[in-house]
Amino acid sequence: MHHLHRNKLFSLLDDEESAIVYMKGADLMYRYDTDYEFPFRQESNFWYLTGVNEPDFHLVLDLKKQEYHLFAPKRDAQYAVWHGIVKSKEELQEEYQPDHLHYENKLPQVMKELDPEKIYCVDEKQAEFIEKFERELPIDLDTLEDALTHCRVFKTGWELDQMREAGRVNNIAHKGVLDALEPGKYEHEMKAVFDYHQIENGLMQDAYNGIFAAGKNSAILHYVDNNRQIRDGDLFLIDAGYEYNGYSSDITRTYPANGEFTSMQAKVYEAVLEAQKQVIESSKPDVKMEDLHILAARIMMQGLKDVGIVNGSIDDLMENDIFALFFPHGLGHFLGLDTHDVGGYPKGVDRIERPGIKYLRMRRTLQPGMVLTIEPGLYFVPALLKPALEDDKASKFLNESKLKDIMDFGGVRIEDNLIITEDGYENMTDVPKERANIEKVMES
Repeated sequence: MHHLHRNKLFSLLDDEESAIVYMKGADLMYRYDTDYEFPFRQESNFWYLTGVNEPDFHLVLDLKKQEYHLFAPKRDAQYAVWHGIVKSKEELQEEYQPDHLHYENKLPQVMKELDPEKIYCVDEKQAEFIEKFERELPIDLDTLEDALTHCRVFKTGWELDQMREAGRVNNIAHKGVLDALEPGKYEHEMKAVFDYHQIENGLMQDAYNGIFAAGKNSAILHYVDNNRQIRDGDLFLIDAGYEYNGYSSDITRTYPANGEFTSMQAKVYEAVLEAQKQVIESSKPDVKMEDLHILAARIMMQGLKDVGIVNGSIDDLMENDIFALFFPHGLGHFLGLDTHDVGGYPKGVDRIERPGIKYLRMRRTLQPGMVLTIEPGLYFVPALLKPALEDDKASKFLNESKLKDIMDFGGVRIEDNLIITEDGYENMTDVPKERANIEKVMES
């Protein structure tokens, strides 16, 4: 189905002049100067256009003829000894179906035959490589990246099916962790359970470093140590996902380690859950992501006010950026071939320089075909809260005695994956998040 992706790109680069797109795929990567080989994962733009998840390939798109040239490495017997079967040209042709298949040593010859007047590249490194063959030609380093980003933001039906499958397996793995969670186990044991279910279902590549965080670690947004023992009374936050055919799933849940939320945990959790539910119901075409972010923040501030952690009107709490002390990250991000997928800030759109909201990973008006996460959260981070308690402006909105008692509370985040449809959304995430459902599962 990758011909559909190339056709989308051809439609955006409909040049009257003779021009080509050149792109190099990823190489094998090694740990420093050793022979420790990292698992191969193709560069996302190259994978998007070719479907090739093997190292050392190149592509050329002839924009005038709208033809696709794929260049494969010429493997020898030693490659077969160390890495496995070497595919024949006939096998490569059948698998990837380029208009023209060549070995990579033919790249200079093909470039000469195409005789382009301009070359589009995604970055300076690739431009320097292709200049070895065509030194006098102008190389455009801006247009291709913007065009690919536009293509990747709006998913095809085939792409959505890959993401649904990634989500289906991710749902299974998250439920497996919920079933296995209990005090006394270690964070890395929960990671092992999660990885087991993914691999058992045929998914081999994690989409990002998963977060398996207990207690105060759950307030660390990108926690990756995963080595703490889970204690009775802890919250446990899992933010993890795997890829299917390169396409990511990214789900977060927060559970009580012993199976039952404390009164304070329940109130904070319900504030986050209510924000997520209202934002999801508001997710539809023509809605702005920053408006959804503010909606989530207002709902969560009401939850903290109801429990006596913050004081004052919601308008004043928002105007004075108190929400950013507890909700320091963005509401969500695009999802696709990369977990934080491309296109969050199109050309001409800048970040809003305001605490909390400046970390929003996408500032777009939602449209059908977009896939994104919705992940509000509340966190108790001493590095943010202690200075705020000493600040004359911020401290009047904070209940110092309550905050000092819960500095080690940790955090709560709840994340689902949405497809924006013509009239609303499709939620690909099916993991318990209602408090009663979580406690029921953990009780059994």
